[in-house]
Amino acid sequence: MTFSPRGSTRTSAARAAAPRRTARLVTLLGPAIVAGVAYLDPGNVASNATAGARYGYLLVWVVVLANAMAWLIQYLSAKLGVTTGESLPGLLGRRMRSRAGRWAYWAQAELVAMATDVAEVLGGAIALNLLFGLPLLLGGAITAAVSMALLALQGTAGPKPFERVVTGLVAVIAIGFCAGLVVAPISPVEALGGLVPRFADTGSVLLAASIMGATVMPHAIYAHSALSRDRFGLVAEGEERRRVLRATRVDVTLALAVAGTVNVVILLLAASTLQGVPGTDTLEGAHAALGAALGPVVATLFAVGLLASGLASTSVGAYAGAEIMRGLLRVRVPLLVRRLVTLVPAFVILALGVEPTLALVLSQVVLSFGIPFAIVPLVRLTTRRELLGDAVNRWWTTALAVAAAALLIALNAALLVLLAFGG
Repeated sequence: MTFSPRGSTRTSAARAAAPRRTARLVTLLGPAIVAGVAYLDPGNVASNATAGARYGYLLVWVVVLANAMAWLIQYLSAKLGVTTGESLPGLLGRRMRSRAGRWAYWAQAELVAMATDVAEVLGGAIALNLLFGLPLLLGGAITAAVSMALLALQGTAGPKPFERVVTGLVAVIAIGFCAGLVVAPISPVEALGGLVPRFADTGSVLLAASIMGATVMPHAIYAHSALSRDRFGLVAEGEERRRVLRATRVDVTLALAVAGTVNVVILLLAASTLQGVPGTDTLEGAHAALGAALGPVVATLFAVGLLASGLASTSVGAYAGAEIMRGLLRVRVPLLVRRLVTLVPAFVILALGVEPTLALVLSQVVLSFGIPFAIVPLVRLTTRRELLGDAVNRWWTTALAVAAAALLIALNAALLVLLAFGG
């Protein structure tokens, strides 16, 4: 058989170009990993562990569905930042003519930011207490201080070093929470049965709303558009934009694959190890039960994962909060001042001795109620051709995003009805 020299040259050139394309792709990854930390925060851990401990495999379908919706929503957010060179809060701030409307929208977004801080600071405080016996207040202060240091890194060194640190923390989170599966078998049949959508009672609906709020997080939607803007700026129509958007899809897929896997693992581990064990509906109880059932190494890794989760996610939450204020109110408040304000509820909860895991779960419910305020304008803006040009949503993308928003709103409405009438 003979080969055409020209064809051989083209084949060789294509092979040589493949590594270069891969290398270029890798350099564009990062923003989604940072935004994806929001899907691995202590609120996720508390919600998924509590769901598994109380209801076994019942709510596996909620975690899977939430992560599927999160992929679409985070991609739309990143696309908005790349194609407009602005964040979602910034675009809303420019388009809202009513000053009162901007302040009202900011108020609900700020409430979401405070709920985020509650989850992340409490998670870090609990982890430091489990690992070193530190008082919760001191642990919360250390978690807040580290988050400020990470934000300072982002502000002084730029987005890439910040992304690398957060990516390292994500690796620690994944190892810490997935280690238990090595020694704790799950029931494949029951796990597959958990993919069938259903509820058991009011408590399961509450946890479903909590899981949704912990997974499709409003501040992650706000932050991702800003992270993409900071990394890429405004990318004009053409091949470069298509390349960036292809890389963004890969970035979001990798980030959500890691986050989704870890979240499912937490629920499965709780379902196989903690179900029916008294006290395991709290993180402290879950840690103790894991130690008793699987040994101190697994329990310690669980606590280390929780600590990394709190440290990484609280810095991303603070970044989102600062962007929300800048974009909606068009003012820049010193980050330390703004950070202290949003930390107040977390420290009040710690000082009053409120059961931390319950506060974590309820904080995720608050986040769930903030989701429509982020998703609805995101979907509307990404359908505007004058904003996005050739990157405007296809009809089926919009249809899926509208369905996701409708499902989340319906879940919250059902939760209100069930709570109002006592289940």
